[in-house]
Amino acid sequence: MGVQGLATFLDNHRKVYRDVRFGRSRLVIDGCNLNYLLYFESGLDQNHGGEYAAYESLIERFITALRTCEVDPYVVLDGGSDHTDKKLETVTQRAEQRIERAHRAAKDGGKENVLPIMTKWVFRQTLTRLKVPVAQCFGEADREIAALADKWQCPVLSNDSDFYIFNLSAGLLPISYFQWQDVNGNGSKSYIPCKRYYTSSFCIYFEIQCQLLPTFAALAGNDYVKLQKFIWSQFAPVASKPQSRLEGLLCWLKDFEEPEDALKAAVELMGGKSRKNKENMKKMLQSLSVGMEEYKLPRSSLMEFFIHGVIPLFLVEEFMGRIPDWMQLRVMQAWLPGDTLDVLLLHRLSLSTPVDHKDLPSVNLTSRPLRQVMYGLVLGKETSYKVEERDREGLQLKFIRIKPTFSRVAQRLQLNSLHEAELSERLQVLLEALG
Repeated sequence: MGVQGLATFLDNHRKVYRDVRFGRSRLVIDGCNLNYLLYFESGLDQNHGGEYAAYESLIERFITALRTCEVDPYVVLDGGSDHTDKKLETVTQRAEQRIERAHRAAKDGGKENVLPIMTKWVFRQTLTRLKVPVAQCFGEADREIAALADKWQCPVLSNDSDFYIFNLSAGLLPISYFQWQDVNGNGSKSYIPCKRYYTSSFCIYFEIQCQLLPTFAALAGNDYVKLQKFIWSQFAPVASKPQSRLEGLLCWLKDFEEPEDALKAAVELMGGKSRKNKENMKKMLQSLSVGMEEYKLPRSSLMEFFIHGVIPLFLVEEFMGRIPDWMQLRVMQAWLPGDTLDVLLLHRLSLSTPVDHKDLPSVNLTSRPLRQVMYGLVLGKETSYKVEERDREGLQLKFIRIKPTFSRVAQRLQLNSLHEAELSERLQVLLEALG
């Protein structure tokens, strides 16, 4: 996610990092990022359903390492999809790539970084058992993670390159350099060797103004901004081998003080002077501005939740009338998956992509009758909506509209009072769904 190629680029410029001995601090963790990296770097099975007991043990060792160094972890997870669909193109491309990787894994047996389906549930349940504070956002978590870490003046743990752009007072600890398996010292002097990144170090090293970092991210192309191909590497120093587009862009930005000036110059550079292109360039300028807005830190909605266990009033007001009160807290506690919000608010569900051969029907077809019952419970018997399921057909990503169904008992239940249903009713809904 984030700015393409930035983390790899900085691997060749490690002077932007500081070596630190990390301990005795709060730590805000990008939960989805950690879940992927922990599993993929563990050597555990990816192609035959997953090794969940071994993964549970790995998570436990990770948390133990943090607590040995008196680090208090706060894990934040992504929730539902962005309701504005600003990232729809990026999300679709990634889904198509996952389908291809899943097929290659089924065909050749190699590791293609296809996350086993239940991994995220093992991750959540293990953290809950270990009494690690967990929050799930209503949408994407990046900005909420950054806002909380900045409020608490503690670092973020993540490999998402967007965190190289957020101006975080206590910086970023990239997971790639976080040596949690090599705890050093004893007792109160225990620490985890790692590297810390600050935006100020980046800007000093590359000699650009700090206010231009979001401009750099937008022009480099992130999840929200897709630009025409432009050869930024032409501005890179001749001596640099190989000449990098990111280094070229940074060299070009040295001449600017303000983001607005850099954006206008960039648009002209890409062909905005001709009449034919002026309308397209206007749209590009708007797109770049929106992409830069993503790096402004919002008011934190997570601090009140972590400290008092309640959802902040301003967040409740934002979703008032759209998400029942009882659901809001359960979503934020990660007891309900964010997919539930996609069904309720967007009438859409992106299905998981397990290891699956393209010549066989999607395994998700097996569970469709169960999902249809869930759609009925969430949308209600009066609904005229169908839910758009995103699944594969061969190697193609398909959008299939599915009608909710209602079992005999489910027809009597309403979403606003679903949490008050008797245990016998809940069981009967499940049994009827299973036939």
